Order: sequence, then structure tokens, then C-alpha cells
Amino acid sequence: MTYMIPVILFLIFFLVTALKVLNEYERGVIFRLGRVINSKGPGLIILIPIVDKMVRVSLRIMTLDVPSQDVITRDNVSVKVNAVIYFRVIDPIKAILEIEDFMFATSQLAQTTLRSVCGGVELDDILSQREKVNNEIQEILDIHTDPWGIKVSTVELKYVDLPQEMQRAMAKQAEAERERRAKVINALGEFQAAEKLSQAAKIISAHPEALQLRYLQTLREMSAEGKASTIIPLPLDLMRMLAPGAGSGELIEKKIQESSEE
Repeated sequence: MTYMIPVILFLIFFLVTALKVLNEYERGVIFRLGRVINSKGPGLIILIPIVDKMVRVSLRIMTLDVPSQDVITRDNVSVKVNAVIYFRVIDPIKAILEIEDFMFATSQLAQTTLRSVCGGVELDDILSQREKVNNEIQEILDIHTDPWGIKVSTVELKYVDLPQEMQRAMAKQAEAERERRAKVINALGEFQAAEKLSQAAKIISAHPEALQLRYLQTLREMSAEGKASTIIPLPLDLMRMLAPGAGSGELIEKKIQESSEE
């Protein structure tokens, strides 16, 4: 039985070092005597002890938080911009052979690309056209990381930190713009009201009875308010006689002559 002990120990050592289990989202890049032979997984794989070496690579989407970068935009405004990047490894062999640390390399590339892209556009474009800036950064990163076996799927600008002076200036600009809109809307309302009043005057001049009805309606509205006021209605014919204008004096003189003849 003593000679079986080394055999058992060797079998245990072989099983521990040779059998590896990879998850569904993992791949193993196999090096045999320093040379890459293939990528294996997922599931159970067998390695030759001492001869084979395996490097695990995750194929899941990774999230990279890009630190805040000091950027001077094209219109000479100093801002701080940070972003988040989503990428995944699509070729495990390239991700191991072509780059030493693809996470660190992608992070550094993302920082420089963020500064260069945001520095080439104006502040208004960063604030109002974020989708365009995001797509431009994503395309540049995807082109540079493709030889590394990495696919950059999404880039999103998270936060744009503006100086206090610029925030006050933008607030004043927004306030002035809203005041301008309010004045334009008010003037447009006055114009439309004047236009409708002119049309109403034409209708009333063609039908004098409409003025009498409007006069009675106004008296009813004033009496319905419940205020302690005295309302003295005057006939519209008398008001026409006393109103200044061409023919008012002649109309009064005619009435006086008719009364004297009677």
C-alpha cells in the first residue's frame, strides 16, 4: 500500500492543476510553453500541468468611469467634463497579446479622446448636442480599440461643470430670452385684439342695433357685480346727439326747429 501513496498524491496534484472550470461569460487563453495555442471555454477544460498556463478573460460588458477632465472648448470656455464608457472583449486572444492591460489602456485613451473631442466643439454643442458628442467619442474609441479585440458600445457624458461666471451669464441670457418672448407674445395679443375690435366696429356700424344690445349687456354685467353703486342709463340717441363729430350740431338745431314749429 505504501507504493500507492505517491500515485494518489500525483493524481490529486494532476486534478487540482489540470482541471479548470470556466463560467459561461469567461474564456481561457491557453499558453503552452509560452506560445498561445487557443482560447477555450466555457465549462470544464484540461490543462497539462507545468506546461500549460491559462489567463481568464471576461466577455461581459465592462463599465469604465472616466475622471473629470479640464477642457477648454472652441469658444474659450473652461469646463470640467466626465463620462462613462461601456465596452466588452470580443477577441480574448487579442486582448491578451496586443495590449498589456486593456482596462488601463482604454481608460487613458478615453481621457485623451474626451479632452480632444470636447475641446473641438463649442459649449452650446456640449450642452445641447450631447448625443452627437457621445457618438463622435464612441467612434474614435472603437477605431483605436478594435486591434485590441475590444468593442466600445456606448459613451455617455455624465456631468459638465461650468464656472460660476458662465452660469450667471447663461442665466441672464435665458432670462433676457424669456422676457423677449413675453414681449413678443404680448404685442401679438394686442395686435390680434385690435384686429378683432376693428372687425367688431365694422359690424356694429353696419347694424346699430348691435350697439344697443351690447350696451344693455354691459349694464347687466355691472349690476350683477353686487357693488353699492348707482347706475344711470342714458339713451344712445342722446349720446349720439351730444357726441362730437360732423353733423352733431346740425342734428340738435334741426330738433329745436321741429319743436318750435309744433
